Amino acid sequence: MARRSSEPPSVRTIAATVVVAAIASVCMALSNPASLRVDGRRMIVDVPPVTTPKSAFVPLRAIAQSLGARTSFDPKSGTIVVSRGRDVLQMRAGSRAIVFDGEHQSVSNAPFLVRGRTMVGLATVALAFGANVRYEPARAKIDVFTPDERVPGADASMP
Repeated sequence: MARRSSEPPSVRTIAATVVVAAIASVCMALSNPASLRVDGRRMIVDVPPVTTPKSAFVPLRAIAQSLGARTSFDPKSGTIVVSRGRDVLQMRAGSRAIVFDGEHQSVSNAPFLVRGRTMVGLATVALAFGANVRYEPARAKIDVFTPDERVPGADASMP
């Protein structure tokens, strides 16, 4: 049998643990999920956007509903269906293959699940809703604009 040491941790080990914990605490305190706005209105969502230095992923149902679309899920096939007007988007979490208005396509990033919510890339949002999207990593800001919506005070460079 292995003998257990009854010696307390060294001062060096305790100091290193304190430094690592302090750095982690500061990082957590300074981290801020990206803000999400649709047509200039800030959205509060139960699962915040997931961001990387180059891309952003947003909760599909929240975006779809805010843009007047309906969503459904078939648990047997795992198919997610989003419909808005005559447009219909079908996809499955984990698959880059989608069907948009009957046409098979591929998206650059597969939808994925976070706490039961389907997260999709901004390019998928642009395709499905004809929206203009913008992600500003430096400002942790995501904007989704429908083509026919103009918001007073919005960035004039947005189409």
